[in-house]
Amino acid sequence: MVEHDNLDYLREEMRNITNNIIRLVQDRMEVAKKIGNIKQQLNIEIEDEKVENDIKKSVMEITKDIGMDVEFSGRLLNLLLLESVKLQNIQNNGNKSPTHIAVFMKAKELEKAGKKIIHLEVGEPDFPPPLKVKEELSKIYDNKKYHYTEIPGIPQLRQQISKKFSNVVPEQVLVTPGGRFAVFCAITSLLKPGDELINIEPSWPAYKECAEFIGAKTRLLKTTIEDKWTPNLTTLESLININTKMLILNYPNNPTGKVLDSNLLEKIVSIAKDHNLYILSDEVYSDYSFVKYNSILNYEYDKSIMVSSFSKTYGMTGFRVGYGIANNNIITKMRKVQATSITSVAEPMQYCALAALDNNIQSNIDSIKRRINIICKRLEQMNMEYIAPDGAMYVYPKIIAQNYSSDIALVYDLLEKGVAIAPGSGFGNSYKQFIRISACVSSKLLNDGLDILQNYLT
Repeated sequence: MVEHDNLDYLREEMRNITNNIIRLVQDRMEVAKKIGNIKQQLNIEIEDEKVENDIKKSVMEITKDIGMDVEFSGRLLNLLLLESVKLQNIQNNGNKSPTHIAVFMKAKELEKAGKKIIHLEVGEPDFPPPLKVKEELSKIYDNKKYHYTEIPGIPQLRQQISKKFSNVVPEQVLVTPGGRFAVFCAITSLLKPGDELINIEPSWPAYKECAEFIGAKTRLLKTTIEDKWTPNLTTLESLININTKMLILNYPNNPTGKVLDSNLLEKIVSIAKDHNLYILSDEVYSDYSFVKYNSILNYEYDKSIMVSSFSKTYGMTGFRVGYGIANNNIITKMRKVQATSITSVAEPMQYCALAALDNNIQSNIDSIKRRINIICKRLEQMNMEYIAPDGAMYVYPKIIAQNYSSDIALVYDLLEKGVAIAPGSGFGNSYKQFIRISACVSSKLLNDGLDILQNYLT
C-alpha cells in the first residue's frame, strides 16, 4: 500500500513538473515573438549564430553541473531554437528570400500571360537526352517495362552505376527519383530531431529544407568571395559539438562552381573521421568539373554518402532519376525511407537511365564551359566581381553597381524586362549582393539576357 501511494505521489509530481515545463516553454515562445518584432524593426537577420552558440554554451555548463545527459539536452535546446526561429519568421511574415524555383514559377506565370522570358535562373540544360534514351522510350510499352521494381532499383541499373566507381558493388546503390530524394533519404534516415548538420554556404537550399522537415538544426559555415569560396577549417571545427552528426559537401558547388582541391578535401574527411560525422557529398555536377575532381568515394570513408543524378549529366531533369552510394548499413536505412514513401523509381524511367549510361557527353560539357566563359567575359563589362567557376553550370557574381538596391528588387525588375535570374540570397541570407546566372540556354539567348542585365545596371 505504501509503495502504491508513493507511486501515485511521484506521478503527480511528474505531472506538475511537466505542466511547469510547458508553461515555461510558452513563456519562452512569447519572448521569442517580442525579439522577432524588434528584429523586424531593426531589419536584422532572424538567425544569429553567435547568440545561439552563447545559449548553447550556457546550457551545456548547466547540463554538466546537474549531471544531465549532454547530448539529450543539446537536442532539446535545438528544438527550442528551431521553434524560436519559426516564430520569428512568422512575426516577419515569413520574409524568406525567394529561391530560384520561386523565380522560375513566377517566370512561368508571366509566360502564360504572353510575356517572353529568357531563363537564366534554373539549372535545366537545353540539350536533349542521348538518342539511346529516345529509342528506349519507344520500346518501353512493347517490352512491358512498366511494373513495380525492387525498392533500390532494377539490378541492371545498379550494376552499371556501380561500375562507374572503384570498390562499389550494386548493393551499395540506391536509385531514387532524382538526386534531391537521395539527399532527403540520407538526412531523414540518419538524423533525429534536435541533431545538427553543418552546411557550407552559399548552397542549394534543399539541404536545410530537408533538415527542417525532421526538426534537425543546420549550422552554417559561410564562405566568401574574398576567400574564393574556400571553407575555413578552423571555423568548421568550431561548429562541431556533441549534437553534430553530419557534414554536407556540394562540389562542384551550386551556385559558385567551386571545386575543393584534394588536400583540402582530405583534411575535411579527417575532421569528419575525428568527430565521427556522416559526410553527405552531393556530386550532381561532377561531370561538369573543369579541373581535377575527387569524389568522396575515393577516400573510402565508411560514413560517407555520395549523391548524383542523371538530370544534369544527360539532360534528363524530367525523368527524375538519381542515386545514392554508401555502405550497406546506410543504404538499408535510406531504403526504408524510399519504401515507406514511394516504393521505387518508375520502371520506364530506370530503363531510360540505363540507356543513357556510357553515352559520350563531352559535347554537353564543352557547351556549358563555352557559355560560362561568355558569362564571365560579359561580367567584366558590368562592374561585377566574380570568381571563375571550377565547374557546374553557373556563375555567381557580386553586384557593386551604383543603382543596385537588393538582389530581390533586381530579380523582379529583370523579370518584367524579360530575363529571369536567381537571387543570391536564395542560397544564403548573407549573399544579398549576389545573383546566380545559369549557363543552360543557347549562346544567343544567353547574350540577349546578359544585354538586358547590362542595360539595367548601367
